[in-house]
Amino acid sequence: MDIDQVQRAAVARFAQQGFAATGIRELGTAAGINSATLYHYVGSKHDLLVRIISECLKAMITGGREALSAAQTPTLQLAQLIAFHVAFTATNPQTARVAEYEMRALTPVAREEMQRLRDEYEALFTRVLNEGDKTGEFSTADLTMARLAVMEMGTGVAHWYRPHGRLSLDQVQQNFVAMAYRILAVPETAKPPNTPLPSAQQLPSEPTAQPATQTVN
Repeated sequence: MDIDQVQRAAVARFAQQGFAATGIRELGTAAGINSATLYHYVGSKHDLLVRIISECLKAMITGGREALSAAQTPTLQLAQLIAFHVAFTATNPQTARVAEYEMRALTPVAREEMQRLRDEYEALFTRVLNEGDKTGEFSTADLTMARLAVMEMGTGVAHWYRPHGRLSLDQVQQNFVAMAYRILAVPETAKPPNTPLPSAQQLPSEPTAQPATQTVN
């Protein structure tokens, strides 16, 4: 049995109709196996959701750390981190949506563990913003609100970005970096020239087909 195939089937349905509305038998049918076999290899539907969210968040943490290591100053690090966040969400839109919205379906113990991973990822942004505030590279009335703003912008990419839209992924990344710089009042003289921005790998859980929704026109 291909566990990735099961995860892709689960993500496609969780993203489209929600975890609660998706039955274990439906998942088995979508993955091409019976429900008994599905239980044997992946456990409960809840266990499958935990696996999907955990792998997603861990990949984000790893990618975020790598993005930060590619730059030295807070201004450059912010550009790399935001660009990675956008790339990851654009490349894994359905998995990202499941990880964002379906944590509410987890048991308290599992939710606490997944929240710890999410906090670890968000801490990467917090660290960069705090450092930029200390060095005077950033200026904002509320660093927490600034962090929420730039992260939510990137997360929203999952709802509208399509590879064949008007803007390339690199252009979307550059636009988001520019908007983050405006939010943080980065001086023109401190803004770096265009540099290569990080990409992101497609997760094994991400379905190949994406539902047709709004594109960047």
